[in-house]
Amino acid sequence: MIDLFEIFDSIISQSRSVDVAESEFRKQLYEDEELLSVYKEWCEECGYTEKKGFIEYCHQYYDAEESKWDILNNDYE
Repeated sequence: MIDLFEIFDSIISQSRSVDVAESEFRKQLYEDEELLSVYKEWCEECGYTEKKGFIEYCHQYYDAEESKWDILNNDYE
């Protein structure tokens, strides 16, 4: 079974840019029918379009990462 979030996180951590990450993810979707099927199902469950689902996940990922740094900065002060 495909772990969609593991794939998302791996692509994002290697790319560190939404545009580059999206391009890599689209490439993987094109090459892997099972991944495409799991992604479509996830988008439907979450109310995302297939075009924007991964991008929305990227933004949430980056927001969560930024939030971690904000907490650390506040603790340091």
